[in-house]
Amino acid sequence: MAGIFITIEGIDGSGKTTQARLLVDWLNGLGYRVRATREPGGTEAGKRLRKLVLSPERSISPEAELFLYLADRAINASQVVRPALAEESIVLCERHTDSTLAYQGYGRGLDIALLRRLNTIATGGVKPDLTLVLDLPAAKARLDEARLDRLESEGSEFLARVGDGFRELAAGEPDRMKLIDASGDVRAVHEHIVALVCELLEKQPPSGARKREGP
Repeated sequence: MAGIFITIEGIDGSGKTTQARLLVDWLNGLGYRVRATREPGGTEAGKRLRKLVLSPERSISPEAELFLYLADRAINASQVVRPALAEESIVLCERHTDSTLAYQGYGRGLDIALLRRLNTIATGGVKPDLTLVLDLPAAKARLDEARLDRLESEGSEFLARVGDGFRELAAGEPDRMKLIDASGDVRAVHEHIVALVCELLEKQPPSGARKREGP
């Protein structure tokens, strides 16, 4: 596969969706072929799984939660990520394997080594080339209190464990996972992301992802 795989991670309310949209717009503006997706919900089946796993009306055990996320990931990997990479596109995914390690591992207390093995099965062994971790203290999470989903309703202590998990994961893989201070304004965070992506594109230009010459 000659494409590039970028993921955006972080606790709920850290600005992932906003930054993913800005990055896609920037890459498109340069003429790159980009495939944006998310987990859960990057496919038609994934949208149904997303409603199931995030509905605040349901009580789901940590183990059931894990397998719902893994099912979504397996579908997204086979239907979106691997095909787009094979077409030499840049794939940008909002949440991926590191979210499972942070949320179900550090947050829920499930076995990290087991989660890594299950992630490998779900993805078919595909790994991100770059993971952008939006780092934000749980107390500063930008959540809409009137529209919290099931995980967002877990509270600040849960989010703090998840945030610590992301930081520990990033410390263990500094070449791939880059911590980004998400407490600044949207434009400053975007510029930091752009700088990191530019470094990746210089080192690892996608074979066919650029359709035209950019400005």
